[in-house]
Amino acid sequence: MKRFVKTTEMTLLVICVVFFVFLVIASGGDLVGANSLKVLLQFLAVPILIGLAQMVVLAVGQLNLAVGAVGGFAAAAMGVMMADHGVPVPLALLFGFLLAAAAGLANGLLVVLTRINGFIVTLATMTVLLGVQYRLVGTRTVDAYPAGLKSFGSHALFGVLPLIFLVALAVAGLLALMLRRTVPGRQLLASGGNPIAARLSGISNDRSVILAHTLSGAILGVAAILTVASSPGVNKSIGGDWLLPSFAAPIIGGALLTGGSAVVLGTVLAAFIVRFVDTARAEFSLEPSWVNFVVGAVVLGSVVLGQVRTRRQLRRTVVKAPDAAVAGGVS
Repeated sequence: MKRFVKTTEMTLLVICVVFFVFLVIASGGDLVGANSLKVLLQFLAVPILIGLAQMVVLAVGQLNLAVGAVGGFAAAAMGVMMADHGVPVPLALLFGFLLAAAAGLANGLLVVLTRINGFIVTLATMTVLLGVQYRLVGTRTVDAYPAGLKSFGSHALFGVLPLIFLVALAVAGLLALMLRRTVPGRQLLASGGNPIAARLSGISNDRSVILAHTLSGAILGVAAILTVASSPGVNKSIGGDWLLPSFAAPIIGGALLTGGSAVVLGTVLAAFIVRFVDTARAEFSLEPSWVNFVVGAVVLGSVVLGQVRTRRQLRRTVVKAPDAAVAGGVS
């Protein structure tokens, strides 16, 4: 417990509580109404998932610019299969999920086989998938899919907890368990933290990179399913605004751009903070551009603070090493 108090997650939790109380007061208590809470949590599901999708790639020191393109492409494919071709809902959702996972796998394989930075590879695949998404839906909005799926997207337990939000939390829990408690997960973090040491220990860094991108694609597949279920329809703009939130949540949550960190709880809490910023914008009738400004500034500040913290830790290590050597010589 003492260790948790000093963590980034604890700081983010305090910020979430303070921000929520502030918004409750500013809204005159309306925010704690059942419908308001339901809407707040409903719009948190996808941001949590896209943040986790980016976080798992950051864990191996990579970047994924194709987050929105993968999710938008998968969502468009699901919608078209159900609306235009009459594919049953379970099969369409499963196929869309597998498409997203396959896109992630393709990203990982391209990075490993070409030895090109993931930034460039995912930039290229983003462009390709955006073209495919436009080819699938054109300028129309696809919404003629079964009402049962839309009912799932809007249903909430006890009238407050949306099912899609609970699905996002379940994915976060499974991802945390996988990264911390399984051999592939620990190997993935080892490859991100110190690739050379990982390779000398017999860990395949290439396999870790492929696994990270595949997991990212799979998580985006779930995000696409929840998007289709909770949106009035899918069109070419689905996923177009996912890129900034996908970086904001893990970076604010404490993820290192150099890799080796798994901040699942931090990512979830940061997604709450970003959502609260958007809620405050609506409450005070501010321009939507203020949300991007504030989120971008917080992301930049988080990166700078992370670099400062890393340098301080490095300096402490350098200072302690000579002291330990002197102590050893004296003994």
